[in-house]
Order: sequence, then C-alpha cells, then structure tokens
Amino acid sequence: MRAIVIEEFGGPEVLTLVDVPEPRPGPGQVAIDIAYAGVNFADILARSIGYRVAELPFRPGLEVSGLVREVGDGVSEFTPGQEVAAFLDGGGYADVVVAPASAVFVLPGGIDLRTAATLPSVLPTAYGLLHEVARLREGDTVLVQSAAGGVGTVAGQLARAGGASAVYGVVSSLEKAEHALKSGYDQVFTIDTFDQEVLAATGGRGVDIALDAVGGETFRRTKAVVARFGRLISFGNAGGAGPWRIGAEDVMPTALTVGGFSLLGLAAADPALLRVMADRAFHTVTEGGVELPVSAEFGLADAAQAHVLVESRTSTGKLLIRVAD
Repeated sequence: MRAIVIEEFGGPEVLTLVDVPEPRPGPGQVAIDIAYAGVNFADILARSIGYRVAELPFRPGLEVSGLVREVGDGVSEFTPGQEVAAFLDGGGYADVVVAPASAVFVLPGGIDLRTAATLPSVLPTAYGLLHEVARLREGDTVLVQSAAGGVGTVAGQLARAGGASAVYGVVSSLEKAEHALKSGYDQVFTIDTFDQEVLAATGGRGVDIALDAVGGETFRRTKAVVARFGRLISFGNAGGAGPWRIGAEDVMPTALTVGGFSLLGLAAADPALLRVMADRAFHTVTEGGVELPVSAEFGLADAAQAHVLVESRTSTGKLLIRVAD
C-alpha cells in the first residue's frame, strides 16, 4: 500500500510517498481503508520540528474517514464496510491505517466521507474548548484567535449556537475576514490591532472567553482583553514562542481563569472521555448547527503541496488529502 513517510525533519519536501506493508489490526483495533485524511497544523509541526514524534521514520496524519477493512479480536461494535471517521496519533496519510476501536466513530446519518474527514480533530477541539474548558454560558462574549482556520471556523459557529451574545474573531490578514464572517463572527479584526478593537467593541470591558492557538506575544495581548471573571484558554503555539507562564499577579486582580486544552493529550490519557465528547460534538453537525468548508483538496502524492499552502498562512477552512478514488 501507499503511505507518506518522514525519514528526517524538514520542509514539505521530506514528505515521501513509499510502498509499505498493509497493517493488520491487533486486539481492540480497527483497520480502515482511508478515503480522505485531514490536514492539521500539528502535521506541519511534526514534519518540521518533530512535535509529538517519538521516533523516525514517522507517518503523519491525525484524522481520517473511510471504510472499515478488518477488525481485531475483541472488537464487536464495527463490521467491515462501515463508513467511519477516526482520530489518530499518526499514519493517516496512507491507503490503510490501524486505529484503536475507542478512537473510531461510525458516521451519523447525513454525513458523507468527505465531510467526515474534516471533523475528528477540529470539531471535538472547538467543542471541548468552549463547552468543557471555558464553560460557555448564555450571553457570554467570545474572542477566537485564528478565526479563519479549521478550529476557528467551527468555534465561531459553536459559540453562536451555544448562546454567545457576541463572537469576535482575529485573522492574520483582511483577505481571511470574509471567510470568518460566514462562520458566526459578528466582527473580525486583524492581528495587528485586535486588542484595541476588542476593547472598543466591548466598551472597554473585554470578553468573557478568549481562545488562543498562537501563543507568545499574541497570548499576552489576548489576556489583556479578557474581562473580569473571564476565561482564557490556550490550545496551541502556532507562533513558535516559548511556553507562556502565569503568576498570581496575572490572574488575581481580575479573577482571571487561565487554562489549556490538547485533543492529543486527551486521546492519550482518557480515550473514553474523548469518545463521549466527540459524540456530543458530532451531533452539532447532524443537527445542522456546524459546517466546516473544504477550501482545498490534494491527492496523496501531493501531500507536500498541502503543507506548503498551510505554511503560507493564506488558507482558510479545512484542507484534505484525497486518498481513495
């Protein structure tokens, strides 16, 4: 079978298409014939700096959709031919992947394989950020960094559906603002001036919830526009700065709550909870409340082009790799 393999860290050119043996599922596992694989920023970090890569060679790809090929011993909830989606710790850029049964989800009615590949990573992330960590309440105001990306596109819609009174987004350029405005955002600001504009839009009060995937200076500036009793949640470090640090002097004056969320961390530590949360999140799609548009699609052999587009910071929505014809 075909698979994209990384033998060394570096630019998109290190993504190599090779022939490898087809994997067989072990006890508690499911083998999946992949139809589509989602492209995530974590894939770019794995390829470039070894983010969460235990050893080389490594196969990227954290989310897929496809058909159940075979099940291992002890797996009774899946049968060959079922349409499923799966959240992985790698290996999704391939014809076939083996995943723990706990990380595989039967597709709800009305969701096709192409749409399903956009969901396993970004949808539970956005849902977990807003509902499990930030505890979104009716009437809250919400600010989302990287509002035109995959998580940002979903988070804007979920915040609106969850009763937020105002949803603000931040994008890296005005070219991305139109996309974000279609995803539940009332106003969209650019990264250069967002802090001033958020305070102006809220009458100087700030927002109740802020979600940040950038880190560094952006995290600091975001913290400055969170209202009293507000919640600031970090879920990434796309800017590449060092880890943020919070002291008593940062949180006590305004009773600020600062938290973090990692879907990969949750999948490793508590897959049962991930399944419960993902099931809740998937229902938001079947109920018509959330849509994640695919902005570009690439063949498996062209995976490097997908990474180039992500790193250009010009993409919006979701990028997919089409594996099956």
